[in-house]
Amino acid sequence: MSGAPRDPRTDGELVVALRRGDAAAFDALYLRYRDFVVRLAHRLCGEPSDALDVLQDTFLYVLRKAPALELRARFTTFLFPVVRNLALARRKHRRRAAPAEAEPADAAAAATRREDLIDALGGLPEDQREAVLLRFVDGLSLAEVADVQQVPIGTVKSRLHQAIAALRTDPRARRYFLG
Repeated sequence: MSGAPRDPRTDGELVVALRRGDAAAFDALYLRYRDFVVRLAHRLCGEPSDALDVLQDTFLYVLRKAPALELRARFTTFLFPVVRNLALARRKHRRRAAPAEAEPADAAAAATRREDLIDALGGLPEDQREAVLLRFVDGLSLAEVADVQQVPIGTVKSRLHQAIAALRTDPRARRYFLG
C-alpha cells in the first residue's frame, strides 16, 4: 500500500459516505479491496491483464451502484459475486477469441506442487471449488460463504465436506492433508 494513511472509517461508514458522493470514501474502499479483487479475478480468469480489467470494471460497478448501495454484510461479500461474474465473462470472451493452438494442452506442465493442487481443485465441481476457495483462501466464515453462494449454511458445510473428501483421495492434493 502507498504512504497514504488508511481511512479509519468502517466499510459501512464508507458506503454511507459514498452514497452522499464522498470521493474519498470511494478511494478508501478501492485501496482497501483492490488486492482482494485482483487476487480473486486472477484466480477466476487465469490472466493478470484480465484481472486488472476486472478490477476496473468492478469499481465502475460500485460507482454505478453507489446511490442505492446498502451494506448488509462484509464488503467482500458484496464484491465477490460482482468479481466472479465479470471474471467468468472475461474468461469466456478470451476463450472465444483465442485461437485453438493457444489452449493449454500439456499435462506435464503441472510439475510443481502448487500446480498439482490447482489442478486438483480444478477437478472439483464449481460450487465446491468456490466454497473451498472462499473459506480457505479468502478466509470467509461459513455464514459469509453461504451469503456469497446464496445457499443455506448446511449446503456450504456439505460442499466443503465433499470437496475435502475428494481432495484427500486425489494423488495431486493428498500431500496437503494429515493422516
